[in-house]
Amino acid sequence: MSEGQARAVRTVEDARRIVEQRGLSHVKVGMFDIDGVLLGKYMSRKKFFSALESGFAFCDVVLGWDSKDELYDNVRFTGWHTGYPDAALRIVPESCREVPFEGDMLLFLAEFDGPAGELCPRGLLERVLARAEGLGYEAFGSLEYEFFLFQETPESIREKGFRHLKPLTPDMMGYSMLRSSVHGELYHDLLALAESMDFPIEGLHTETGPGVLEAAIGVDTALAAGDKGALFKTFTKVWAQRRGLMATFMAKWSPDYPGQSGHIHLSLRERDSGRSAFFDADQPHCMSDVQRHFVAGQQRLMPEFLAMFAPTINSYTRLIPGFWAPTEATWGIENRTCALRVIPGSDVSQRVEYRLGSADANPYLALAAAIGAGLYGIEQRLEPDEPVTGNAYEQQHPAHQALPRTLWDAAQRLRASRPARELFGDAFVEHFAATREWEEREFRKHITDWELDRYFEII
Repeated sequence: MSEGQARAVRTVEDARRIVEQRGLSHVKVGMFDIDGVLLGKYMSRKKFFSALESGFAFCDVVLGWDSKDELYDNVRFTGWHTGYPDAALRIVPESCREVPFEGDMLLFLAEFDGPAGELCPRGLLERVLARAEGLGYEAFGSLEYEFFLFQETPESIREKGFRHLKPLTPDMMGYSMLRSSVHGELYHDLLALAESMDFPIEGLHTETGPGVLEAAIGVDTALAAGDKGALFKTFTKVWAQRRGLMATFMAKWSPDYPGQSGHIHLSLRERDSGRSAFFDADQPHCMSDVQRHFVAGQQRLMPEFLAMFAPTINSYTRLIPGFWAPTEATWGIENRTCALRVIPGSDVSQRVEYRLGSADANPYLALAAAIGAGLYGIEQRLEPDEPVTGNAYEQQHPAHQALPRTLWDAAQRLRASRPARELFGDAFVEHFAATREWEEREFRKHITDWELDRYFEII
């Protein structure tokens, strides 16, 4: 295997060969945690070769703490009660990527194995995709992310207390050729990084808001789409900080601007024939029976699975009318005011866009929930409600389409969901619901500026 062929790696032997050819003493190995944060380390060549054959161990505290390294006190899998032992992981050889700013360095992803595998986000998506294969389908997906760029550093934002931050550019200038041309070198750098690390961007433009961009990652099989989305978020932040900037994917950083979405485009293809399972030229909007049942499952289970698409306290500040974020489990044909947008097309383009999710969601969990719900609809032959025409925000919708309004309520709906337990397993549902309850409890410990302004003097 020659230089520059990291993405040709498929087997354990391929992985050994490329490391040997490059003369690397160490490689990077990382895994994504429950919040979609990439964790890992440099691993020596000797240790890496051993891990390729028989796996390796990593402290399971990474499944027992939150995004600020605070230890959960309400999960069963790990904690002080277990002593935080090691958990088993396996290297994913085909995940090999160049790390273009570290010379010949390579990055390999790993995923949890054994009991920890029941909680592993990447493993969860694999289990859902195995279900799709059992039904005769292969799932394809692509992710779109909005993110804000700031002329700030990790030090400056803390010195400022996360206030009065300076965006990369001022004003509301969506799809601006002016902005993208003035900062052309910056755009080119990001596009080049995405190509070299195999999360290629098929569309990149400014969105409405100061310093906000939207990137559409190219379509791929759903597991590869999860890898690409998770790596895109991580290395976009790395790319920005290496240039004296900062990128944020939090759902909403300011009440003055729209939130940041993480839209998911999905389709199914028949494994035997290779044809689209969603496209039927003889049906209205070319929408096959399979796609109709798939959309019905997504619509029916959206309130129960919301925590997997909106996993933070901040997520729920985005889900308000008039800010391009859905507020009920609605669907429509080419309707961007709905939570589910069916996009009519051809055998290669007929799909559904899951518009509910925010940019802060773990890509693996969001894909697993969106695909899993659709498969449930196919299995149960569910029928969707009537599609929405016109502005979904201004219409009355059935009570069963209402979404939970807080993270705590969303966690309760997930915990009580029989379809969630059937699709994702009891261990994952219990663990993930507990982590979201922890997140809400942590928030309740704090006094907001709004509360001080509203109550300090007058009450």
